Amino acid sequence: MPVFTRLRQLPGKKDDLPVEATADAETDDVVAAADGEDAPQGPPALDDESDPAPGAGEFRKYLRWTLTALAAVLIHVCLQMPNTLGNLKATEFMRLPAEAIIGAAVLLTLPRRPRLIVAATTGAALGALTALNVLDMGYNEFLGRHFNVVLDWELLDDAQSYMKDSLGGTTTTLLTIGLILLVVALIALVALATIRVGEVLARRKADASRGALIAGTVWITCTAFGLQVAGVPIAADHTAGVIKVHARRAMDTLRDEAQFARDAKADTFGNTPPAQLVPDLRGKDVIFTFIESYGRSALEDPEIAPGVTGTLDTSTKALTDAGFHARSGWLTSATFGGNSWLGHSTTLSGLWIDNQQRYRTVMASDHLSLTKVFQKTGDWDTVGVMPGVQKAWPEQKYYGLDKVYNAFQLGYKGPKFSWSTMPDQYALEAFQRQVHGKKRDKPLMSEIILTSSHQPWAPIPEMVDWDDLGDGSIFKPIQRSGTKPADIISDSTRSKQEYGKSISYSVTSLTQWLERYGTDDTVLVFLGDHQPMSRVSGVRASRDVPVSIVAKDPKMLDKIADWNWADGLQPTPTTPVWKMSSFRDRFLMAYGSTPSPSK
Repeated sequence: MPVFTRLRQLPGKKDDLPVEATADAETDDVVAAADGEDAPQGPPALDDESDPAPGAGEFRKYLRWTLTALAAVLIHVCLQMPNTLGNLKATEFMRLPAEAIIGAAVLLTLPRRPRLIVAATTGAALGALTALNVLDMGYNEFLGRHFNVVLDWELLDDAQSYMKDSLGGTTTTLLTIGLILLVVALIALVALATIRVGEVLARRKADASRGALIAGTVWITCTAFGLQVAGVPIAADHTAGVIKVHARRAMDTLRDEAQFARDAKADTFGNTPPAQLVPDLRGKDVIFTFIESYGRSALEDPEIAPGVTGTLDTSTKALTDAGFHARSGWLTSATFGGNSWLGHSTTLSGLWIDNQQRYRTVMASDHLSLTKVFQKTGDWDTVGVMPGVQKAWPEQKYYGLDKVYNAFQLGYKGPKFSWSTMPDQYALEAFQRQVHGKKRDKPLMSEIILTSSHQPWAPIPEMVDWDDLGDGSIFKPIQRSGTKPADIISDSTRSKQEYGKSISYSVTSLTQWLERYGTDDTVLVFLGDHQPMSRVSGVRASRDVPVSIVAKDPKMLDKIADWNWADGLQPTPTTPVWKMSSFRDRFLMAYGSTPSPSK
């Protein structure tokens, strides 16, 4: 038996023990205190087998303090975690959080069992809020807005589908499982960290109370004098602020739902007789086309614009040579970076639809959509070409479409291009073959959604000879040799380059189709649904998108002469900018519709 162990078993005072034994006994006191309110009195006796080697007690003590320090750091980081990537910087974590001071004061007043419950509950809640802040970062990066805790959970399924198309099913499944486990682990770790810190505070109640008092005094002083570090206030209540914002946003959402339902019932053209709707378009084939992610940045960002504006110049000249004329303007979209259906519904309903609840409300309403106007007259056949739709689409009724061709009804046998089920050139040729090129008794109104410019913009199709399109198999080698999504998805510069190429491809497909198949009676309206995500468009990008009207009949453009739109396919920086929700009424009025409001 080692000498220091034998001495520990001898009667006497603790001070009479060798240094090693004293340190070991103190460590045991710390361990015992973690299991109760008070440490045991005097050194416990250990038998030969369980006694640690010299120095092991010190190591265990340092390990415990290291774990406690790490727990405190984790709590601090979670309390200060920003909800935008732009604020993810060191100065954000140099602040003094009021929540930590208040939390310490509360834990110090509680008996052990309530203290454990409160610490575990608040720690888990803090972990969940941290995960929500990270989710907020993602929404800000991709959609240019904050996460809505009432409405946006269902959009996570769309995000998973996007990842599956971009990165593959196996990778997406692994990432999804990994993220779920990471969130669960974060919540559990923060809960355990809060318990540990709470127990340490309780064992050193006097020192902890003095520390909390000093910290509170410092926080009040910093607040009173507005003290800052690199422009960031030292005194912070970030977590409380985040909770307030989410709560306020949830309440605003619930109030907005009721108000918007009332607004949707009022319609400027709700009671207009069919004969008084768009009389100046009678006999015309009208086509409304949305180009995915076609935003103002495509025409003005110096890293993107040269290729796109060059394409628009070339297309304008080609259309002019074919006898077409165009005018273009700007619309401010209701969405940004994604959720394209919000842009589509805002344009066609004349209502500002910037969230999923508003979308559901208007889809279930009788509010007249621009496309349904043509069905209501009884003078047009109405058709939708939706290559991005791969499941039941009940919105068909609201949009007044007699027939919808989805991803499986266009005869495509080629490969997908990431999220896009088929190249735009093929979708337009299928529209010509199955719809536009057929003889009919009535003119045609069509809504077409082009998807080749959908993120992640890799791989991108290439234009092929229109006569060689066939069933789309010609695109297989193009898809195989194209850029892989994983190669650009985190590279902002390459994403911009590929985004610009995709817009040029979509515009070229549409304008070449018009040159090839357009007639004297064709009126084409095409526009973007939203800007690309901020990593491509920029953190300060507007929500504006280009919109153009193209026709051979000069009278069709004369109708919008007072809009002051620019000639050609490019709006200028001084061209008027309208809210996207104003387009429906302006269009209906320009082409002779008579307002007759419903209430």
